[in-house]
Formats: sequence, structure tokens, C-alpha cells
Amino acid sequence: MKTLILIRHGESEWNKLNLFTGWTNVDLSEKGIEEAKEAGKVLKENGYKPEICFTSYLKRAIKTLNNVLDVMDMDWLPVFKSWRLNEKSYGKLQGLNKAETAAKYGDEQVRLWRRAFDVRPPAFEMNDPKSPRMDPRYAELTDEQIPLTEALADTIERVMPYYEGEILKSFEKHNQVMVVAHGNSLRGIVKVLKGMSNDEIIAFNIPTGIPYVFEFDDNLKLQCDFFLGDPEKIAALMAAVANQGKAK
Repeated sequence: MKTLILIRHGESEWNKLNLFTGWTNVDLSEKGIEEAKEAGKVLKENGYKPEICFTSYLKRAIKTLNNVLDVMDMDWLPVFKSWRLNEKSYGKLQGLNKAETAAKYGDEQVRLWRRAFDVRPPAFEMNDPKSPRMDPRYAELTDEQIPLTEALADTIERVMPYYEGEILKSFEKHNQVMVVAHGNSLRGIVKVLKGMSNDEIIAFNIPTGIPYVFEFDDNLKLQCDFFLGDPEKIAALMAAVANQGKAK
């Protein structure tokens, strides 16, 4: 059996403030650190032993992975980072409060910007100070690779080549693989793995810091998937993520 463990980073400082984050490089909150440690504890208690790890270029994901591995006493595991696992770009929405934006544009418009398969938020200009083009960690990317805004479809287009070429390929040598990334980059992977429709994915939310396990047979055919934890608590957390984009 092959096992893929997906974890959305713990709560970030901007999650706490209910701000659109995207590619903005914000840190974990204290709660986020504790969520990451709890994820490590749950994985360890359930006997999981990942052999290789992947994460994004954003510190909230990197630090979540570091805390997970520290609790599992597996800090020595190989870790590979890629910008392709970054969160969806929210363009000009980044830094805006989600509830205030919903009050201005309506709950449905914000729901589409946040969760729809093919609806993009307003885009950055390439030379905007907040554009990834101005960030040295993306200096090697071409202008065509720099996302100034993204729909989930765009996020999937950049994530899946890395998933198929690196993450999936790692199962040739390993049985357990862990990916710590972001709500939308992980939603993209989940949509493809589960064959979810565009309508199904818009209603699917991933809570912070909860391990999401996929089990495959030796031919990498999906057998089952499940969140590790109390189902009622996880359902409440998923609903809370959905409600972040609603006007108060």
C-alpha cells in the first residue's frame, strides 16, 4: 500500500485576521504552531512514518512541516520545496479582509473568487510592489510563470506537473509521502485524485492543520481517503473555512 499525507499549513497571522493571503509570505500564528504540533502528534499516534516530504516556498507551510517533523522526531527526513505548491494567487485581493470584501461585492462573488474552478480575482500589474515578480525567491521564474491572479484551474495547471513529475514519482522508492501546502494547491490535487466535478470542488474546504490521508494500492489506484481526527470537529472546521468569505 502507498500512502499520501496532505496537510494544509496551520493558522497563519492573516488567517487569524481573515485576510486574503495567496502568495503573501506571512508567518504562523501561535494557534497555527499548535495546530502543526497537534498534526505531528496525531500522525505519530496513528503509526504514520513518512519517508519524504514536499512543501511550498511560503514560510507558513515550511514552518508547519518543520513543527510536524519535530513532534514526530523525524526532522532528518528529506524535504523538497517548490513554488508550484504555493497557494492560489488572489491578485489584488491579497491583504483585504474577506468579510469586508463580501460586504462590498456580495457573498456569492467572494465565494466564486475564493473557491470557483474558473473565476479569477482582480489581477496585479506585473510591477506592482506586491507582485511575486518583485520577490527574490521567484527571480528564476519567467513572466509567464508568475501568477498575477489565479482561478483554481490555473493553480491546478501549475501544481499537477510537479505532483506527477516529483511527488507521484517518489512512490517508486517510498511508501509514505507527505505534502504540506495550502488550501487551494491541495484542493487542486484532491480534485484530480478524486475526480471531483467543478461544482463539487467549489463546496470542498480543507481546514488548517488536519492530516488528510490518501491510500493507494501498489499500482497507485486510489482506495480510500480520510481526515485524521474527530469527524464532527473536522466538519465544523470545514464549515468555518467556508464561512470566512461571508459578510458579517
